[in-house]
Amino acid sequence: MIILDNITRSFDGVRAVGNLSLNIARGEVFGLVGPNGAGKTTTIRIMTGLLRPDEGDVTIGDFSITREPVKAKSILGYVPDRAFLYEKLTAREFLKFIAALYGMERSVTPGKIEALAGTFGIGDIMDELIEGFSQGMRQRLLFAAALMHDPKVLLIDEPFMGLDPFGVRMLKDFIRDLSAGGVTVFLVTHSLHIAEELCHRVGFINKGALTAVMTSEEIGKSEGGLEGLFLSLGD
Repeated sequence: MIILDNITRSFDGVRAVGNLSLNIARGEVFGLVGPNGAGKTTTIRIMTGLLRPDEGDVTIGDFSITREPVKAKSILGYVPDRAFLYEKLTAREFLKFIAALYGMERSVTPGKIEALAGTFGIGDIMDELIEGFSQGMRQRLLFAAALMHDPKVLLIDEPFMGLDPFGVRMLKDFIRDLSAGGVTVFLVTHSLHIAEELCHRVGFINKGALTAVMTSEEIGKSEGGLEGLFLSLGD
């Protein structure tokens, strides 16, 4: 469902990601972890089409993100690490705007908005201006926006930022449900215990290079779990 084929990207002559390749299956939850500045966010931005790789390509479903970006993005949802939202819109107006961007039929949009608002616990603030939202409520709204068009692939950068324990639990359960329904989830996170709990596989990136990919079973059998592996591979 996701193929990263030898992607490379440099900034001002400094390599941020180098020769990175991955193959992620339908319905898999894949986590990418690494120290600050390792290349995690650059990787996910290349996957979304926000950055163009210097070399290599990314395939989302059957579509190249560089050659067929519109088709690739039509099956792709993205939750960034920072919430860039239209402050003077209400949550409902914002989701209607997102639905229009994806060409959703007007007849199905209200029902979809209500369903997602219920799922993410924002039903009672849908008609309030986004400028008054807490970080956690903004994060929930971002997830709702990313899922308006029922994407087959969901890319998430630091998904649990700003969420309280109830929000974290809700989101973990929702990610599991998405995976069970065949949605492929790629997440970048610093929350190692959550990655260990959620992901079928975890990739370790350091200085722009993928240093290891391990299954949940391999991580569970290792001394110190994911945290121990993270520290040892970062040496």
